Amino acid sequence: MRLRRLHPWSLSPRQAAAVQARLAPRIITSGDPTGVRLVAAADIAFIGPQSAHPEQLEARSASSVSKGLARAAVVVLSYPDLHLVEHHVLEAPVTFPYIPGLLAFREVPLLTLAFERLEHTPDLVLVDGHGYSHPRRFGIASHLGLLLDLPTIGVAKSRLTGEHAPPGPAAGDTAELRDGPELIGLVLRTRDAVAPVYVSVGHRISLQAAAAWTLRLCRGYRLPEPIRLADKLSKGRPL
Repeated sequence: MRLRRLHPWSLSPRQAAAVQARLAPRIITSGDPTGVRLVAAADIAFIGPQSAHPEQLEARSASSVSKGLARAAVVVLSYPDLHLVEHHVLEAPVTFPYIPGLLAFREVPLLTLAFERLEHTPDLVLVDGHGYSHPRRFGIASHLGLLLDLPTIGVAKSRLTGEHAPPGPAAGDTAELRDGPELIGLVLRTRDAVAPVYVSVGHRISLQAAAAWTLRLCRGYRLPEPIRLADKLSKGRPL
């Protein structure tokens, strides 16, 4: 499939932040995809000497994190049965350092290579990361959603910004994630008494629809099934 070309990737951190600020107003935060037959998900893992997921590296300085090698994975599943239709995995060097808030510039160049190999165009895309729930309202899910021009949802394992109360203990319980007065995401319990996920708009979908689709795509695990499979592939594990 073809992706938009919105900007160069060889940028300084300051230039990358400026790109986010420039592109954020283009994100559409409304809608609910209909006629969904194919759902894709993307994830990335670092391999070799740097094997931790970026979320685990937040406490380290950018200069202490090597650029390294990464494995990107994209899966396409049929909906509603969630059978695997297509998947691609590739390994490539990472050219941008880990800097909180600029994850897309580290991961999306590799993910775009994987998406370009897809023979099927998904109707909905889930990304392991934040979208609107980002300091500049343009996290990796929004960045990738704008490149794909598809309805996209960010499903993150940990908070990047904002504050929230704990959601209730039952699957489907939510709490609002707010940055000051602004609602930027939902903290969603996907299994009873299991740690919640952070759902946010990526592109071309409303927040409520994003949360509903995240629950709809869960199959007894904390993560929705497309992201769970992409996560496994990115870590080199068999499906």
